[in-house]
Amino acid sequence: MIPPGHNIGILGGGQLGTFFCAAAKRQGYFVTVWDPDPEAPAHAWADARIIEPFDDPAARRLFMGCCEAATYEWENIPVEIVAEIEAKILVRPDSRVLSLLQNRISEKDFLSEHGFPVTPYLHVREIAQLHAAVKTLGLPVVCKTVVSGYDGQGQWRIARLEEIAPLAPQLRASSSGWIVEKWVPFSRELSVVAVRSETGAVAVYPLVENRHEEGILRECRVPAKMDSGIADKASMLAEAVLAALENVGVFCIEFFLLEDGALMINEIAPRPHNSGHYSLDVCSVSQFEQQLRVLCGLPLKNPQLFSPAVMINILGEEIRVLSSEKDLATLLEIEGCRLYHYRKNTIKARRKMGHITLTNAKPEALETQADLVRSLLERAARPAGVEPF
Repeated sequence: MIPPGHNIGILGGGQLGTFFCAAAKRQGYFVTVWDPDPEAPAHAWADARIIEPFDDPAARRLFMGCCEAATYEWENIPVEIVAEIEAKILVRPDSRVLSLLQNRISEKDFLSEHGFPVTPYLHVREIAQLHAAVKTLGLPVVCKTVVSGYDGQGQWRIARLEEIAPLAPQLRASSSGWIVEKWVPFSRELSVVAVRSETGAVAVYPLVENRHEEGILRECRVPAKMDSGIADKASMLAEAVLAALENVGVFCIEFFLLEDGALMINEIAPRPHNSGHYSLDVCSVSQFEQQLRVLCGLPLKNPQLFSPAVMINILGEEIRVLSSEKDLATLLEIEGCRLYHYRKNTIKARRKMGHITLTNAKPEALETQADLVRSLLERAARPAGVEPF
């Protein structure tokens, strides 16, 4: 066990790293943040900051020398760096599971070999193989990068054969190839955050229903409105996945719910997840405190949901809602509204700039609150002088 007052580290300094820092410092830990971006928001919360590239040997020695244990907030951290660090200090989750889940082929192979439900898939490295994969799987399919995909980047839905040719330049540029997945007619996208300790104990958060836009999570609802049997099945699958991984940490398992009520596992993230942000406000323990607990060997806590909630991401220009005194006042006057600004200096289209969590015990009132937030964000992102149709 690593008690408060000791030094721990995190690789990556985005909003997930920021929330981890806040959870750790609240309980008395000192945190070192290593992110090559000097403007990464978590640097402002760190006790020590490393802004050198991840492949810098001196930075690695510095990080290992000042931390007793480390975690990460992003699954695209170079796995060889994590492996080198864990040779000196504790890293959770470890490099083995990071390597497994960084690669969509190895991830799907792992799930399939352990009997978990996944959509049919094939690995391709060139256009000819993509044509053959489409012939085998049948249209439509989804073509994704095997590594480094994030927030809808590096993936395409192919509904017609004519859409394959334009992918040729990108396909040739990828040494790891692509995964082609059969498109499944799902009715909902769901997710579960689950945590596993070094003793093998597992804590599972409530089932969340997610809505995406252009591959980016737009909003989520908790608890998901559906039959309790589906929620129980998702929880059991999450526990089984963590048992099969045999690792320690916070994980998010994403599901497709099919029309017949079956669940298919889409992806696993070896870290806290955007769809678990609601836990900051309506759970007895947040996913970030759990990340701290399993990293430091503290007792795992069983999460309790205190209220239904809707979480809405603030994307790109929508952050300008905070620049208008009138809109900001309207937003903050909404009952049960909790605002999180990520303090990112550069606004980019579809970039996650913050989020809003809404709570209300009454479902109808919660939807009314969400409608008002959506309208405020839409207006803030609209160019001056442009009115909706």
